[in-house]
Amino acid sequence: MTQINIFTENIYSDWKVNEKDVIEKTRILLEFLISDIGNKSCLNNKKYESITLDILFCDSKKTHELNRDYREKDYAADIITFAIFADDENSFIFDGDINLGEIVIALDKVISGDNRDISNSKNKEQELFFLISHGLMHLLGFDHQTEEEYNFVIAEQKRALGSIEYDKI
Repeated sequence: MTQINIFTENIYSDWKVNEKDVIEKTRILLEFLISDIGNKSCLNNKKYESITLDILFCDSKKTHELNRDYREKDYAADIITFAIFADDENSFIFDGDINLGEIVIALDKVISGDNRDISNSKNKEQELFFLISHGLMHLLGFDHQTEEEYNFVIAEQKRALGSIEYDKI
């Protein structure tokens, strides 16, 4: 079994996310996605021993800054994904480790429920894992520029969420 390293940091003071729980459930989500669609992802035909990713919890002010500074977009996002491995044609595997990249989540937007029309989640924790599963799809190289791609991403997210018993989202 591949070793999965997940590092979290919470710089948002109004919600002390249970980072241990996030790491455990994110690992389950990623293992599900790798076993289910890994052969279609950026990991296909790669030889690696471990996978690393980071999750940063912040506020929408920070995602607005990141969007503006790195993506030339002038708005606050609920999630931003920096897919280091999937988005770089020169991506490399260092000492058997693939660094997939970073997921940045604005917790104030999760609390406000801005995205609930898409996820139909019942609470902020379900919303959080809906966003994490979405970020994982991007880290694995999946995008949603067309309706077909969008439907694939959402369907896979919902399947993955079943692995942590959030499949009712």
